[in-house]
Amino acid sequence: MKFTLHIWRQPSGIENGRFETHEIDEISDEMSFLEMLDQVNMQLTGSGRPEVAFEHDCREGICGTCSLVINGVPHGPETGATTCQTYMRSFANGSEIWIEPYRAKAFPIMKDLVVDRSAFDRIQQSGGFVSVNTGSAPDANAIPIAKTVAEQAMDSAACIGCGACVAACSNASASLFVGAKVAHLASLPQGDVERRERVQKMVAQMDKEMFGSCSNHGECEAVCPKNISVSVIAQMNREYLRALATANA
Repeated sequence: MKFTLHIWRQPSGIENGRFETHEIDEISDEMSFLEMLDQVNMQLTGSGRPEVAFEHDCREGICGTCSLVINGVPHGPETGATTCQTYMRSFANGSEIWIEPYRAKAFPIMKDLVVDRSAFDRIQQSGGFVSVNTGSAPDANAIPIAKTVAEQAMDSAACIGCGACVAACSNASASLFVGAKVAHLASLPQGDVERRERVQKMVAQMDKEMFGSCSNHGECEAVCPKNISVSVIAQMNREYLRALATANA
């Protein structure tokens, strides 16, 4: 397979960037998108030019670091898949592919396709945890939890923090990410003690990081590689309003 790639190149966050065009062929349709970029970098290295900087780690759809915007869609054309799970057979032979970093004020570009997503870490650190005594793990059935509740919590916990929701949103909102973290812990008895304090801290940190507001367009759900529902945003809003209403109770 042969492709024309338009790749965003930007030496650093304080310098201007531009699209750079590359022709690449002899690409197997079984290659993942990241393996194709590896081939591009081998080609660049062989000609003495600087490689394209992009993030990756597990390459198994678990870590969420392989976050790119491909032809205007975070993670590319496949539904419920990360960039590393997107294969070149998803693109027509001879097609043009535009590859960009995430575009959001809260995700400043560091180099080429790499952005700083530490804002998500700070939101998580502000309240996305449960304060418990350490020690041996309790028995699995020590705290009875209804199957439907456990499934709801696990669906929310599936969030890998890749940031695709932010990149897809016209307002660069992080509501799906924060909603997933809040809904996960608020659904379980272990997270009930701190639920009011947690949601207030995480929403406050989200606003501090300059993420936009949710406008209910639904693009976040459409591009989420873990298919997290926008219902977690509604749950986060309910938790937040309940926390404010009972703050002085």
